[in-house]
Amino acid sequence: MIPSPAPRLPLIGLCPIGKFVFSHEDAQRQKALLEEKLKLWQLPYVGLDEVVPDGLLRDQHDVDRVVRHLRAQGVDCLFLPHCNFGTEGAAAMVAKQLGVPTLLWGPRDEAPLPDGTRLRDTLCGLFATSKVLHKLAVPFTYLENCRVDEPPLEIGLKNFLRAVSVVKGLKGLRLGRLGVRIDFFWTTICSESELLERFGIEVLPLDLIPFLRAVRRRAQKNEPQYREELQELKQTLTLEGFADETPILRVLALRDELLERAAGEGLSGYAIQSFMSLCEELGSVPDLGTGLCTAAGIPCACETDLHGAISMVLLQRAALGSTPPFLSDLTVRHPEDDNAVLLWHSDFPLTLKADDSPAKLAPHWILPGMPSGMPHWRLKGGPVTVARFDGDGGEYRLALGEGQATTGPETRNVYLWMKVADWPRWERHFIEGPYIHHVACAHGRYAPALYEACRFLPGLIADPVESNGEALRARFFTELL
Repeated sequence: MIPSPAPRLPLIGLCPIGKFVFSHEDAQRQKALLEEKLKLWQLPYVGLDEVVPDGLLRDQHDVDRVVRHLRAQGVDCLFLPHCNFGTEGAAAMVAKQLGVPTLLWGPRDEAPLPDGTRLRDTLCGLFATSKVLHKLAVPFTYLENCRVDEPPLEIGLKNFLRAVSVVKGLKGLRLGRLGVRIDFFWTTICSESELLERFGIEVLPLDLIPFLRAVRRRAQKNEPQYREELQELKQTLTLEGFADETPILRVLALRDELLERAAGEGLSGYAIQSFMSLCEELGSVPDLGTGLCTAAGIPCACETDLHGAISMVLLQRAALGSTPPFLSDLTVRHPEDDNAVLLWHSDFPLTLKADDSPAKLAPHWILPGMPSGMPHWRLKGGPVTVARFDGDGGEYRLALGEGQATTGPETRNVYLWMKVADWPRWERHFIEGPYIHHVACAHGRYAPALYEACRFLPGLIADPVESNGEALRARFFTELL
């Protein structure tokens, strides 16, 4: 199997701000304290020590050299800690020219000295810089004015990096589309041209015939290692409905072909025509392979759902690759719990299986005549984030919500019962909004990071299901996601 790297932590462009007034020595002290914390928290950053005196931006004439330096280092975001007051013009001009997500913060001011003088007026400088950022139309996240060793700084900074990871994942995104849209799925009709124009999302079409030829060649060439891997999988999986194991070997080869092409083409995910041609040529449903591909770091959306693939990538980025996403159908309400619903489909990663759930590859129970290979197991429990990137008429929205796994009746395929605070509200939200039944899900609570990321994604409207966003923003600054 060809491994795919997990999203790395975004690189911070650390741009400490000082000013000719107040104590330069105290500004240096605050900068040093902050850098100690960044190292302690293992957050990657690039500072300004090489380009401006003491690594503090204090003069508008230094803006160009600071921008060149940070751009050359490939920073993903800009952090503007105001260390004694604030040179608001310089700070805002750097943010404007870099064009990356910007974080504004400063250490809480201490009491005046015994003689009544003050070492800094950080909060006052933050007010000034925020005004200039608004003037220059620079979106930014603001962290509470707090001391370096107080929780809001660590919490807000780490959550900001999750939001930056989402932004980075969407900008310049390349997706592979394997096969054409399934004819009767009108819900997955979307505009590739708009995705390219609005968000820079490129879709690479992959012809099924040469792709499947490559899969067959790979399966034949690597048959011994695939048989060895299958023996390991059979410790977890039961196989039903197969005359021999050849179709499963092709499914494993399909996974590796997807991963290799993703590495070669710079793809972050796929939208795949899951049936019927692919199934017939492989001799198996491909879902085990696409789920393994997702678990390896390249999300695969079924049924040629490009918007679903985008949703999965965004969730993967919000989770910083710590857990794989899965594309689920919103299906039936819980028979006994009015606020629970069934998350259901077939290509959820095997790594997400509940420990006490048996797992098998067996015939499909809805579509007779389809080859065997359909996964059947229950997912593990815990909190779940739900997201759907979608749009019609040129307006794009990102639906956001969170739930909790709950108990429920056994069913076929891969599934999880999820409980939310107000299911009728969810139901109306998805039906009345520009959404379909497909939603990306991931174990964990990442809605605040997704919500904040939309601040830096022009043309994408954050659309929380159960709140106006204020509750999500409050959590963004008070809870490590």
